[in-house]
Amino acid sequence: MKQCKVIRGGKGYKGKQGLDYFTGVSAESAASEGICMHLLVMPPGAEAKPHYHEAHETAIYMLEGSTSFRHGPNLEHLDHVAEGDFVYIPAGVPHQPFNPTDKVARALIARTDPNEQESVVLLDDRSGAAAGASTRAR
Repeated sequence: MKQCKVIRGGKGYKGKQGLDYFTGVSAESAASEGICMHLLVMPPGAEAKPHYHEAHETAIYMLEGSTSFRHGPNLEHLDHVAEGDFVYIPAGVPHQPFNPTDKVARALIARTDPNEQESVVLLDDRSGAAAGASTRAR
């Protein structure tokens, strides 16, 4: 029988992307079937490994602080994200978030895959998606 569930905050894990996440809603924590949501905390100077999410979309809301991220086939685009901003990342788009500031940044992240780390594909370097084929993070 399906039921509602409260997931207590506080438990964290290191993602394949190299950043620290705090457990939220996922297939593992709540038996969700189509969504994952968790909290990302990025200390000053933190930088994710370049990656993409093979089969799911990502929506981000910046709760506190600001970050930047490179994105595109060769990570050629650069955007800055401020507190209160939303970000949408389509499936399959290489990206690399980082915190260039001297303050902690916190973001709420939702994905359309209930298994948060399942479709993460790490890229070899900043050369984009072509490099990712041999470094699947499964």
